[in-house]
Amino acid sequence: MKRWIPLLLCALLLTGCGQSLPEPENGGRLQIVATVFPAYDFARAAGGELADVTLLLPPGAESHSYEPTPADILTVQNCDLFLYLGGESDAWVDTILSTVEMRGTSMRMVDQVDLLEEETVEGMQVQPGHDHGHESHDGHDHEDHDDHGPGAVTGMDEHVWTAPRNAAAITRAVGEQLAALDGANAGIYRANAERYAAEIDGLDSRFAEFFDSQPSRTIVFGDRFPLRYFAEEYGLDYYAAFPGCGAQTEPSAATIAFLTDKVRAEHIPTVWYIEFSNHLVADSIAEAAGARTAMFHTCHNVSRQELESGATYLSLMEGNLETLRQYFSG
Repeated sequence: MKRWIPLLLCALLLTGCGQSLPEPENGGRLQIVATVFPAYDFARAAGGELADVTLLLPPGAESHSYEPTPADILTVQNCDLFLYLGGESDAWVDTILSTVEMRGTSMRMVDQVDLLEEETVEGMQVQPGHDHGHESHDGHDHEDHDDHGPGAVTGMDEHVWTAPRNAAAITRAVGEQLAALDGANAGIYRANAERYAAEIDGLDSRFAEFFDSQPSRTIVFGDRFPLRYFAEEYGLDYYAAFPGCGAQTEPSAATIAFLTDKVRAEHIPTVWYIEFSNHLVADSIAEAAGARTAMFHTCHNVSRQELESGATYLSLMEGNLETLRQYFSG
């Protein structure tokens, strides 16, 4: 809690003495702030030219270790709509919202879809001494233990956008929220959101067609696995070194051995890793098993180059589909 003391002091100073914040000069456009890239992208699509959207998480940053600056707090306080995940990686949001008086409203992505539990699957063996206790969405601490067995629950999985069906639903929900904030342009927001959501629905169908054509639906990640919603959507059997929100960087020898044996025994051609990973674990497993490696972009965040080049959730997931077509089967 010590790291929150300066944050809270800054927040109190921002709201103290009854001083009101100046209205931004934005030409009447809605001001939207998003904590993670998917929310940012869905808001850009729904808002179009009628909204200014700000992404709080710096490009390339790890959301699980992000700490907001005083300027970030001011940006959140003074926006019309604050979009955040509502998961472990942005637990700091609750502190801000309970401390400052927001001008606008807020919306949690996890409230827009049905949630799944993050789980420990066979092969994920925690190194002794690692602490994986965290606070889940129900507000209670859930302490993980070193003896987690397959199927053990480790808290709500926050990576809801990784299933395109969920991404489309969240996009439509954002469009409805913008319509409620700016009734004069409600039809535009809804049309924008529906247009983008329909494109995501089309991508969902293409993913389903691809996996329906595969004789095996087993996928191995030599990395964290923040893709349970994706796996559930398409009926994938998955194995990974760590859970989706795991803080570990070095798997146990037993985990490496299990995943290597799995890849070798089932003739799995590719070991996957996620963006911003050093992919050393995936490389090690692949080399030992005679497989190759490839990257799956979870869309949690993007690089500065991706952001500046206009990357979207849709373009990144379409890239994943192309990579799957190239690397998933032998």
